[in-house]
Amino acid sequence: MLKDSTMEQAANHLGDLLSLRGQTMVTAESCTGGWIVKALTDRPGSSDYVLGGLVTYSNGMKRELLHVSAENLEQHGAVSEPVVRQMVAGAVKATGADFAIATSGVAGPGGGSEGKPVGTVWFAWGAPTSGIVAHRCHFDGDRDAVRRQSVVYALQGLTDYVQTL
Repeated sequence: MLKDSTMEQAANHLGDLLSLRGQTMVTAESCTGGWIVKALTDRPGSSDYVLGGLVTYSNGMKRELLHVSAENLEQHGAVSEPVVRQMVAGAVKATGADFAIATSGVAGPGGGSEGKPVGTVWFAWGAPTSGIVAHRCHFDGDRDAVRRQSVVYALQGLTDYVQTL
């Protein structure tokens, strides 16, 4: 199982980078249930770069808070590239943050399908003005392990993204 220190290191690395650049971020989380923003805000002073976190677990909340289209949810499902891209765009628009992280996945133990087995997670990072990058991953393990791996991957993904700008 992934250690909390790995999560803490990933959160601190992203926090240092955003602080240095004077930039802010927000999360739009589904399967991670707020764990990304929790990892970031465990650090004192994180309010300098974390504007907040939106946990949009239901499709209704994705539509209402993040303006994810009903068409994308119906056609592709919540665990999809178009949805996480819209989650990033909606979170940035709602908060004015420089960047957002979005996650949507199947953490298990149930809910998987042939096309989206348990452990499948879609991620997106960025902002409409600088471009949005999306990735799909598959993680092994139980619900906790999938979520922990997702948090670290999301934090490292935004860190890598910001470093390329």
